[in-house]
Amino acid sequence: MKRVRIYVSGLVQGVFYRANAQKEAQRLRVTGYVKNLHDGRVEAVIEGEDICVNKMIQWCEVGPKYARVDKVELINEHYNGEFKDFSIK
Repeated sequence: MKRVRIYVSGLVQGVFYRANAQKEAQRLRVTGYVKNLHDGRVEAVIEGEDICVNKMIQWCEVGPKYARVDKVELINEHYNGEFKDFSIK
């Protein structure tokens, strides 16, 4: 099991990034959350099976159709299974 925190920079607010991230997370069966930050970035915390978390990271690097991802910062964290689903905050 794996847990990561991701910060995504670029044109990622106002383009349905969070809603599409939630759909992809549900499809991949990972848990956690995604939220907009005041500085224009999006933050996501993702937990789940290694392969599924890795696929979610790959999705975050591209995002939905109208997004433009310029940079992804990835922080590996200790998995603790705190989430029951994947939510938008």
